[in-house]
Amino acid sequence: MTVPGGVVVGEDGLARCPWGLSTEDYVAYHDEEWGVPVHGDDALFERLCLEAFQSGLSWITILRRREGFRTAFAGFRIDKVAAFDETDVARLLADPGIIRNRAKIEACIANAKVAQGLANGGLDTLIWSHAPKRRGKAPRTVADVPAVTDESTALAKDLRKRGFTFVGPTTAYAMMQACGLVDDHLKACHARRI
Repeated sequence: MTVPGGVVVGEDGLARCPWGLSTEDYVAYHDEEWGVPVHGDDALFERLCLEAFQSGLSWITILRRREGFRTAFAGFRIDKVAAFDETDVARLLADPGIIRNRAKIEACIANAKVAQGLANGGLDTLIWSHAPKRRGKAPRTVADVPAVTDESTALAKDLRKRGFTFVGPTTAYAMMQACGLVDDHLKACHARRI
């Protein structure tokens, strides 16, 4: 049931962002992962790849195939993915456990090569350097949650400047939300950290 504050209350009595109660998969993702700070080059590389694969699709499609993606992309270990070749591309294009989109597969591999060459703290430092310096007001409704921010635009521009692909401002912001650079849980949501 929807209650004041734009949240929905589940059978467990917990108030969640409306999307967080739409499927069982989303309940766990919403409560345990989305908005929780993620660190580590490989962990952030995984999120960057999955957000790129999500482009044009629903997140639930990616979430339900995440284990298939992890298997297919060697656990998203940057050094392993950077070594993928045309044989791996062919293997990935034949893998029904992932989204078989050549451009996105090739972007993931190319992005691994770029990430592998990052200096000064790697991908973790690069991405987290674009976290907002100040926390904004907690969104009260889904309509208050932006799709793009100045920080996501700057992050996407920085990533593209370094050679990353499939990382526009919307994809960058979705990753920032998922990885806890911002907390876009609604104000009345039980999972909001602050």
